[in-house]
Amino acid sequence: MRLPILAASLALAASLALAPAPALAASCGNDGSGFNAWLADFKRKAVRSGVSQRTVNAALGNLSYNRKVIRRDRGQKSFRLSFEQFLARRAPPSTIAIGRKRLRQHAAVLDRVERRYGVQKEVIVSIWGLESGFGRFMGDIPIFSSLATLAYDCRRSAFFTNELMSALRIADRGMMRISDMKGAWAGEIGQTQFLASSYEKYAVDFDGDGRPNLIRSTPDVFASTANFLRRHGWRKGADWSPGTANFGVLRDWNRAKVYQRTIAYMATQLAQ
Repeated sequence: MRLPILAASLALAASLALAPAPALAASCGNDGSGFNAWLADFKRKAVRSGVSQRTVNAALGNLSYNRKVIRRDRGQKSFRLSFEQFLARRAPPSTIAIGRKRLRQHAAVLDRVERRYGVQKEVIVSIWGLESGFGRFMGDIPIFSSLATLAYDCRRSAFFTNELMSALRIADRGMMRISDMKGAWAGEIGQTQFLASSYEKYAVDFDGDGRPNLIRSTPDVFASTANFLRRHGWRKGADWSPGTANFGVLRDWNRAKVYQRTIAYMATQLAQ
């Protein structure tokens, strides 16, 4: 009996050795050809990390490779402008005038936020204006489509994979409904355009309704923006002009020097 069993085992081993190995998902790709395999693998990893299968299915169930997002990622040109060009485009006198009106309109809540977090209201309103035109232009792209495409794309795969996992946790914990999770092409959410990882870490429920809402609640928007800056080292009441410690904190908000300078310039104009 031993010899037939051994022969059968050897035959099985040989057949397994000759059988084609299952296709492995690539860790990233530079076109859409491997996206579906990558996404199936990512879904399994998300569930193993602790995200519920229900959330994974709801958020990632019907996604496809978003070529428009890739074109936007490859076509960023505004940060190549000079400071003067960028300022003229993003913070002209008309925008600063609107900022002054918003300062007056939201003075009570902005003063409360400034007292709580130590971040000057002019800086908060400057960021608000630059990021979304004071809440008017937040984007309407489902962020799971954007983030999954950018996580798969090889250019910044690790960065956006982290953002995609954060977005899943936000949905899984009930911080936001998946249907509400829409934003700009790179997955930014809300009136000051928080990436998912920042939303997860720094979003604040300042209006007391039970959860932070950076899309519809201006108190939550202002407090969350201030909380981000404070947690990155903002010095209460200190100057924010170039060369100061607070100006250095603006680098954590946006790595583009031209953007940092524009925040500081606009805040200074609003403070006058």
